[in-house]
Amino acid sequence: MNKGLWGTFSDPRVWLLATFGVAFVMGGLLIAVAGRDPWLAYQALVQGAFGGGAALSETLVNSTPLIFGGLAFALAARSGLFNIGIEGQLVLGGLVAGWMGSLPLGWPRVLHLPLCLGLAAVAGGLWGLLPGILKARNGTHEVITTIMLNYLSFRLTAYLVGPSGPLRSGPLPATAPLVAAARLDPLWSGTRLSGGWLLALGLAALVGFGLFRTRVGFRLRTVGSSPGAAQYAGISVTKVWIGAMVLSGALAGLGGAVEVLGLHYRFYDQFSPGYGFTAIAVGLVGNNHPLGVVWAGLLFGALNNGATAMQTLANTPKDLVQILQSLVIFSVAAVAGLTRKRGGKF
Repeated sequence: MNKGLWGTFSDPRVWLLATFGVAFVMGGLLIAVAGRDPWLAYQALVQGAFGGGAALSETLVNSTPLIFGGLAFALAARSGLFNIGIEGQLVLGGLVAGWMGSLPLGWPRVLHLPLCLGLAAVAGGLWGLLPGILKARNGTHEVITTIMLNYLSFRLTAYLVGPSGPLRSGPLPATAPLVAAARLDPLWSGTRLSGGWLLALGLAALVGFGLFRTRVGFRLRTVGSSPGAAQYAGISVTKVWIGAMVLSGALAGLGGAVEVLGLHYRFYDQFSPGYGFTAIAVGLVGNNHPLGVVWAGLLFGALNNGATAMQTLANTPKDLVQILQSLVIFSVAAVAGLTRKRGGKF
């Protein structure tokens, strides 16, 4: 029984605060070594991320796809799988939502918008289905298959909206603009924050309930802890792994759909700057817990949004913010190693 200092790291809130503090101390030292004022740089970062309604809304906009992707990673990780294919599933979901949203069906929003979101989730889920089957049936490592599928989705979407692609509309590598009934309108006028952010929070609550309050979630976590013990207890590891990859892909696909339907209003090739890859870090920093993922998503969203202010107001290179994000991830790994060494539950 260990409820001392290290035992507290099993709490995702303490975990996140600890890694956050360690990373910012190390980042401050790095900024000082670079000849800049760490205090001024962090003031600019906070102002850029939270200084007023416009800045705060942009932070939430930046955090939205990261929360979707972080949830996708966390759900797969809880079952013992490492879904590195979130980026490909997100891009494919965005494409399907953009294409369906551009069709003039003449349907009301209450039908057209859910159809776009639902099909995007199906597309992402199907993109996760194959790695799940290969893992469960043949033992093929999901990291390899999802990496390969990432490249396939990038090439496929590039072709479909490329110069000779069937979904291209206009001179840009993009689908046609969305019809009004398929758009996620801003929550507040004058901002870009859409209802997708609320959807992300709702799904985080749903994933948390499913993981920790249902029999399905118990089976998923049992397989993730020990597949052999789970199989001995009568749990179908095959079904759990396949189902976890499908649900993970569906969450990622929804993340892409929200970006397209609520921010860009059409699918652009390479619309994602790597949300799916950053989401892996979000999941890890959030300790693969839905609540931790939300906080980690907000942290990374704030860092991304505050980077510009940090550059302009404190003359701090924007690259230092990316280094700061790397330090957060490094701190996660370091604290996790120390926790395990001392018998923690992480």
